[in-house]
Amino acid sequence: MVVNNKVDSLSYDVEAPPAQAPTTPAVVSAPPTPRGEAPAMTTTAAVELHKVSVPERRSTAKALRQRLAEVFFPDDPLHQFKNQSSARRLVLALQYFFPIFHWGSDYSLRLLRSDVGISYAKLANLPPIIGLYSSFVPPLIYSLLGSSRDLAVGPVSIASLVMGSMLRQAVSPDQEPILYLQLAFTSTFFAGVFQASLGFLRLGFIVDFLSKATLTGFMGGAAIIVSLQQLKGLLGIVHFTSQMGFVQVMHSVFKHHDEWAWQTILMGVAFLAVLLTTRHISARNPKLFWVSAAAPLTSVIISTIISFVSKAHGISVIGDLPKGLNPPSANMLTFSGSYVGLALNTGIMTGILSLTEGIAVGRTFASINNYQVDGNKEMMAIGVMNMAGSCASCYVTTGSFSRSAVNYSAGCKTAVSNIVMASAVLVTLLFLMPLFHYTPNVILSAIIITAVIGLIDVRGAARLWKVDKLDFLACMAAFLGVLLVSVQMGLAIAVGISLFKILLQVTRPNMVVKGVVPGTASYRSMAQYREAMRVPSFLVVGVESAIYFANSMYLGERIMRFLREEDERAAKCNQCPVRCIILDMSAVAAIDTSGLDALAELKKVLEKRNIELVLANPVGSVTERLYNSVVGKTFGSDRVFFSVAEAVAAAPHKTQP
Repeated sequence: MVVNNKVDSLSYDVEAPPAQAPTTPAVVSAPPTPRGEAPAMTTTAAVELHKVSVPERRSTAKALRQRLAEVFFPDDPLHQFKNQSSARRLVLALQYFFPIFHWGSDYSLRLLRSDVGISYAKLANLPPIIGLYSSFVPPLIYSLLGSSRDLAVGPVSIASLVMGSMLRQAVSPDQEPILYLQLAFTSTFFAGVFQASLGFLRLGFIVDFLSKATLTGFMGGAAIIVSLQQLKGLLGIVHFTSQMGFVQVMHSVFKHHDEWAWQTILMGVAFLAVLLTTRHISARNPKLFWVSAAAPLTSVIISTIISFVSKAHGISVIGDLPKGLNPPSANMLTFSGSYVGLALNTGIMTGILSLTEGIAVGRTFASINNYQVDGNKEMMAIGVMNMAGSCASCYVTTGSFSRSAVNYSAGCKTAVSNIVMASAVLVTLLFLMPLFHYTPNVILSAIIITAVIGLIDVRGAARLWKVDKLDFLACMAAFLGVLLVSVQMGLAIAVGISLFKILLQVTRPNMVVKGVVPGTASYRSMAQYREAMRVPSFLVVGVESAIYFANSMYLGERIMRFLREEDERAAKCNQCPVRCIILDMSAVAAIDTSGLDALAELKKVLEKRNIELVLANPVGSVTERLYNSVVGKTFGSDRVFFSVAEAVAAAPHKTQP
């Protein structure tokens, strides 16, 4: 709305930028002055004032419904059902809950040609066969429920490591293998319930509390711990520590140096060098992705042949592995006893980590191929997959970046690639298990080291240092927590630092002093725009955050500090003191009652010093709350302006000294 109160021929002083050097000898320029202390000039303008409109009134129920919809349904998942027939809605519902019905109708032989493109169980201290079981059932379930076309699911290193380290602290997998398996399957079930619940209740934003910086540090530290744990197999050590700390592992390695086996070391170092070389080749030339993809299986085959020919002298082998499909394990789930708490905690920890990794991988490849992945549907798919897997002798699985990268490089186009992978595992389980009898354990250690070494992102940490020092601090704290204390403590530190950073940004929002950019009516941060000029007698402050109870006191304190500094500067330059403070609220997305009270209190304090406080450009929700409160009446419509420029134009007649 436009109010017919035009301010004509309004004059106010602004501080000019430093004078420019003369362009001809006939013009004599004024001596240069520092920024912010330039001589004054007079500007004449005709400014038309606009009324700050209040949003349309809504009932409490309608406002609450809209707010909940924004929080839990930001993607409006039901929009596709609007104006559709009952039959069409049924088809859309099937496609929504079972994405295979969406892309299955368009599946072709060409896509099938594109889609045809065991060692992580050791990290969880589980028998190798459990790793194969976990690569069979979960991919089949995900192919029905998952919304990502590129995600390849299976066991992953970080979730395996966390499960192994948490369970092993209470139960020894060597002394009590049955109990350990029960806890592993129960933890997987709890992880699935937790994941599916987050998706069903639309609470996926909880996973976002693990920032990229803390995950970089956590995964780097975990990768080193994983690699150090593989020294047991790489050196042939029999008696090895069950602890995960860097110091304890290295102490155990050198304490049992008499158990080192030169045959194992020779084979391990040789195959590790080959695997790392193939990884480097594929990284340098993506067209040769198949080199690193085929290297682990090739290494297993060659090492098995060598072990068989040499009769495994001095080299530990896997031994007999049972043939057949996944045996049912629902009877092994335990929901009572002294270890239920441990299984629940382990399930939540591994559930969060596997969700974070799986969704991040899915979104990465979705952005590459220009389609969207529904995060909440992915959580439900991964959760149901793990719940079903826990009843079929599987442990926690999720989307694997390495498997997904191989699928993408091989040209896979749909989730059928997971069915193809599961089919290959099925053939292995039914017919090929005896061939792995002589597979050396050392080759599994070498494969694990090669897989996790890519999680150490040195360049990523360097970028954090360059861009955000606080993010780098969070990264290093998580890294050192995992490396020197424990994986659980490292994860706790990572989450704690993420929460601390959020609290810091909420309680100490960024606030800036603004000036007018020459030639415009735009007010910008004087720290960012060096050409911006102050307007004498005015202090323009921008608040770049919502105003809540947590930062309302800081808001007042920071504005009073700005006022003191500005008055000191004005006195030093023999200029007028501040007579009006304009609070630019264009970046204030929300305000609560504590924030409104803080503004009212600040207004009273400033009035005692004969200083006016006005507000400029409040957003709709802030304006609505302002005018619905007593504070709004305190300010009145003549102290709430459409823009900073209009506030400056309208206020000078009130601010003369």
